[in-house]
Amino acid sequence: MNGRYLPQSCASVNIEDRGYQFADGIYEVLHLYGGRLIDADLHLARLDRSLGAISLTPPMGRAALLHVLHEVVRRNRVHEGILYMQVTRGVARRDHAFPHPSVPPALVVTIRRTPPFPTDVARWAGRAITHPDLRWARCDINSVALLPNVLAKQAARAQGAAEAILVKPDGMVTEGASTTVWIVDAAGRLRTRQLDHGILPGCTRGALLALFAEEGIDCVEGPISAADLRAASEVFLTSASSFVKPMVALDGNPVGDGAVGPVTRRVFALFGRHVKGDIRNAA
Repeated sequence: MNGRYLPQSCASVNIEDRGYQFADGIYEVLHLYGGRLIDADLHLARLDRSLGAISLTPPMGRAALLHVLHEVVRRNRVHEGILYMQVTRGVARRDHAFPHPSVPPALVVTIRRTPPFPTDVARWAGRAITHPDLRWARCDINSVALLPNVLAKQAARAQGAAEAILVKPDGMVTEGASTTVWIVDAAGRLRTRQLDHGILPGCTRGALLALFAEEGIDCVEGPISAADLRAASEVFLTSASSFVKPMVALDGNPVGDGAVGPVTRRVFALFGRHVKGDIRNAA
């Protein structure tokens, strides 16, 4: 935290940190498997992009940040878990405009152990609901301002579901509250929404698209409507912590035949090999 390695119970945030008062900050979540950071290059590139989008100075260079991340892993002796990092604009007198003169950005990195990477895709499956997308217009920025996502996730939990899939007033699907949405449509095509300001460019999404290109798996990037979602034969979600998670029910109705479909099984297995053995995850 801000240059010091501390027990989490001893760490604290200044009450005038702009992340606390304005959600003026950026975050990243990385999966750690076998002591290796999965898709670290994609996550650090997205961090840089998000920082640039809100004119927030990086707290340190890429090499130094990677050293910090690995040191947090080493000190906590974690081999499989979730690493969280957050950069805010720092501590300054409360004023909506950026501090002038500028103050040093604040950096926090934490890690926690998680259950083992799933091996049984059927047991890993879950259920989803649809929920209105009430977020701001720059969801491509990995901002810590996540209140609409929190409310959507809580709505899902209240209904016993794993995720809320967000739908705009025009009936178009954007993404999950904390995931990327994929479907296999009625024509058997694997589809996910195109990147634009309306969704976060998921790093697991990016890794999968690269794997699909290598494996010769066709995937269509383009608009998905709520009607497409409901008519899909398969639905699965991806993120750094959800990996490839099948959704076997939507709004209380089965997706397809209510079981994990063949495309989802193939993608789940492909991503599992990527996490466990891909040389790109040696960082």
